[in-house]
Amino acid sequence: MMRHLISAADLTRDEAVLILDTAEEMARVADRPIKKLPTLRGRTVVNLFFEDSTRTRISFEAAEKRLSADVINFTAKGSSVSKGESLKDTAQTLEAMGVDAVVIRHGASGAPYRLATSGWIDAAVINAGDGTHQHPTQALLDAFTMRRRLVGKDAGIGQDLAGKRITIVGDILHSRVARSNVDLLHTLGAEVTLVAPPTLVPVGVETWPCEISYDLDTTLPKSDAVMMLRVQRERMNAAFFPTEREYSRRYGLDGDRMARMPEHAVVMHPGPMVRGMEITAEVADSDRCTVVEQVANGVSIRMAVLYLLLGGNEPAVTNTRTEEK
Repeated sequence: MMRHLISAADLTRDEAVLILDTAEEMARVADRPIKKLPTLRGRTVVNLFFEDSTRTRISFEAAEKRLSADVINFTAKGSSVSKGESLKDTAQTLEAMGVDAVVIRHGASGAPYRLATSGWIDAAVINAGDGTHQHPTQALLDAFTMRRRLVGKDAGIGQDLAGKRITIVGDILHSRVARSNVDLLHTLGAEVTLVAPPTLVPVGVETWPCEISYDLDTTLPKSDAVMMLRVQRERMNAAFFPTEREYSRRYGLDGDRMARMPEHAVVMHPGPMVRGMEITAEVADSDRCTVVEQVANGVSIRMAVLYLLLGGNEPAVTNTRTEEK
């Protein structure tokens, strides 16, 4: 494995499949009476969050603690960052403490790359979301969920998503999840179609390894998985569509639209969901929706990434019972 995880585009097919396979092993830990491994005992991991987060921060913290790491949670609010401290100064403070890995979420695209390549800190850097750029562990947990649902838990070991047709719908322009998923799914052999209003399609999207459509209804019958994205109003500084009702009518997923999907197809959402806008309660609460699975799978994927970056060469999971000391 590489030293850092900054972008989904950095992963080769074999590296991505290795992470997915390792996550399958990590998922078995959740079924144990004691959900802990000693893999990262003595290692210190800092969760460095400059943006608000619930799922990602808690998921990383759970993954770190299940691997027995020492965890430090850092949030910009209430820290010296609110007094004007720079990323460099924060990084050098962490370096002085001797941390082994930094999980960083930042509002500026490129901040994790800067941290990893600047020489400010000698630790593994994991990108937990930077601006509208990348969110690689989200793409990995999405691919893990798709592989489990569309290929099978055991049948999926060693397999990619070749030939699977994935549709990503909504606010592509502001979505780091969409960018990361397009990169990773292409690497894993899937065929990706983006569906959005023309105003929410990024400039230069024609160079991405995917198809573009503006009509949701024509893409649903040939989709193995449909990923709905939240409209990110907090990143918008203009009106990108007439009304919420109009957006929901054209690009929202309701029961009637879900019925047009193939029987085996699943509905995904990175969260948080805005019920009634991009997805109805009927769809969100159906058996075909994988939102809760994605949260659980996120812990397994982040355990796998931390293990592969920091854990050395020992087997990921042993059959002997692990006792906490």
